[in-house]
Amino acid sequence: MSRRKSRKQIFEHVEVIDAGAKGKTIAKAPDGKVIFLPNAVPGDVIDVQTFKKRKAYYEGKAITFHKLSDKRTAPICEHFGTCGGCKWQDMAYEHQLFYKQKEVTNNLTRIGHVELPEVTPILGASNQYFYRNKMEFSFSDSRWLTVDEIQSDEDLGNRNALGFHIPGMWDKILDVKKCHLQADPSNAIRNAVKQFAIDNGLDFFNTRNQTGLLRTMMIRTSSTGDIMVLIQFFKDDKTRREQLLDYLAETFSEITSLQYVINEKANDTIYDQEVVCYKGSDHIFEEMEGLRFKINAKSFYQTNSDQAFELYKITRDFAGLTGNELVYDLYTGTGTIAQFVAKRAKRVVGVEAVPDAIAAAKENAQLNDIKNVEFFVGDMKHVFNSDFIATHGQPDIIITDPPRDGMHKDVVEQILNIAPKKVVYVSCNSATQARDLALMDGMYKITKTQAVDMFPQTHHVENVVLLEKR
Repeated sequence: MSRRKSRKQIFEHVEVIDAGAKGKTIAKAPDGKVIFLPNAVPGDVIDVQTFKKRKAYYEGKAITFHKLSDKRTAPICEHFGTCGGCKWQDMAYEHQLFYKQKEVTNNLTRIGHVELPEVTPILGASNQYFYRNKMEFSFSDSRWLTVDEIQSDEDLGNRNALGFHIPGMWDKILDVKKCHLQADPSNAIRNAVKQFAIDNGLDFFNTRNQTGLLRTMMIRTSSTGDIMVLIQFFKDDKTRREQLLDYLAETFSEITSLQYVINEKANDTIYDQEVVCYKGSDHIFEEMEGLRFKINAKSFYQTNSDQAFELYKITRDFAGLTGNELVYDLYTGTGTIAQFVAKRAKRVVGVEAVPDAIAAAKENAQLNDIKNVEFFVGDMKHVFNSDFIATHGQPDIIITDPPRDGMHKDVVEQILNIAPKKVVYVSCNSATQARDLALMDGMYKITKTQAVDMFPQTHHVENVVLLEKR
């Protein structure tokens, strides 16, 4: 049944039947069109109000719940539903894993049209909360207000916030009291910084007006016990900057790397900015199977250390190394996978487009005394060519771990030209992975596939595929 109100359509007593891409759940309208929903769980029976209509689907939200799904669980975070993260926190973990596995399998078969072997069940995370080793928070002098606060006549006091961007609103920040993604002392540090700044009159940033002192804060933790805190200031105010940094150093002696950035440009990215080490070291260390990785403020490192270890073990196992192979690691980043597999390979060659990442990879290889790895920088579709192969050797195995967009078609073509015995394809986006696999299907068959849950409470999922020559 459906009715119209204020030009928005309402469908009544609709059952939510599936979970789809980007974390949305799916229902069917009476006219047969799909409805994508942000606030329901498969199994719910709801009334839906649509806010967008397209030729093949609607977008809407649940406005009334007639029956709650048995797949539901109570969200543990007070910010659930407002914060943009952890959108699946109201779905029990075993069901999150089910829908992640289903999405990967559907993408490989429907987009890639590839034949799959028996699918290995998805590897869930042992820690469903407090698993992230890096969090970034934003300061704001005009925090996001709830509907109740807006309608209230009460004095709301200061509007300062330290937390996350409201989804789709670049200038609105949700003030976070407790986040369940990063282990202690992350929450204690964030809350202490906010309170100290308020008590001492340190100005919070205003994105629209480009005013204020405090801009962002990043906290990185590691399995070795190291803690990095980086404060980004909008202007150079030495007295107030040192006031805050000294307070942090005195209050949280466990901080091993205390750094800051003065960023006066319009956006808050730090990758083109000078990072200044105020106290301690300018880096922290992560450790994995005896390997140590030096991580600075700008380094990329998998944000779930425990599951990264599992992902790398699966990648290495899929490669089936005997110690005699030349391995190419494409999109090597800071060379973590390359170094992880090196002790079971004859030689590993890593290629990456980001110069800073390659510099870090070389430094970490030296730190770990790994002598059978080489790293090269360049745009993959240009550097990874026949001259490169002629110089560095014909690989027996290629490991590739591209960004969300997948591999450039020229890179896929070059892999097919090289025709290694095996390709291990690690992906954070099974849709683009499926597209690439379709291009390789004539030469390679999929012999193993394994999804890995790196980000519990979200729809994101990694997938590893082993390709062997037909």
